[in-house]
Amino acid sequence: MEISLTEENYIKAIFSINRANDGEGASTNQLSAHLQNKAASVTDMLKRLSAKKLIHYEKYKNVFLTPRGEKMALAVIRKHRLWEVFLTEKLQFRWDEVHDIAEQLEHVKSEELIKRLDLFLGCPKFDPHGDPIPDAKGVFNSTKAKPLSRFKQKGAYVFMGVLEHSPAFLQHLSALGLKLGDTLVVEDIIAFDNSVKVKINKRAVHFLSEKVSAGILVDHQK
Repeated sequence: MEISLTEENYIKAIFSINRANDGEGASTNQLSAHLQNKAASVTDMLKRLSAKKLIHYEKYKNVFLTPRGEKMALAVIRKHRLWEVFLTEKLQFRWDEVHDIAEQLEHVKSEELIKRLDLFLGCPKFDPHGDPIPDAKGVFNSTKAKPLSRFKQKGAYVFMGVLEHSPAFLQHLSALGLKLGDTLVVEDIIAFDNSVKVKINKRAVHFLSEKVSAGILVDHQK
């Protein structure tokens, strides 16, 4: 089945929003905001994807991918995240520089190229932002990581990934000296604005705003 670059972007967006919504699907408004398109344009595309049997679409209801649509979404996500690993590990791009480039490379159609890229990189399980990389069958590792803002108790946590991928956000984390795998010790939670006082790797102490703590994924340190 022929599928356009724009259609791939929609399918990937539906997959991502559905996961963020704990399996409740993606609304037209959410897709409109995510893709920065008008609601009418989104509706037209959803009808097209429905005709190709890539989504389950009913007017005024959330959208869900069909098994075929999910398979396609995972293939695009796999390519995107493998290219991000390649760009950071082999070409020394920073983690805040690779997303837009990978957005272009993820639409490469050659399955053999992606297979060889995966082998060349040593079959990585996670991308530079901590996101799991699906294998060739669409299977990927799941983690128990949650946004730091959801943990309401003091203690030690491991920085596992990010929910926010904008360059500005990633640059802010880099300025704090925060890297994947670092230990964050929550020393205080400020009730007034839900900011948290953290110590990174037993050294630097910072106050993270609620927005920042909602954008980083952590798990309890074992």
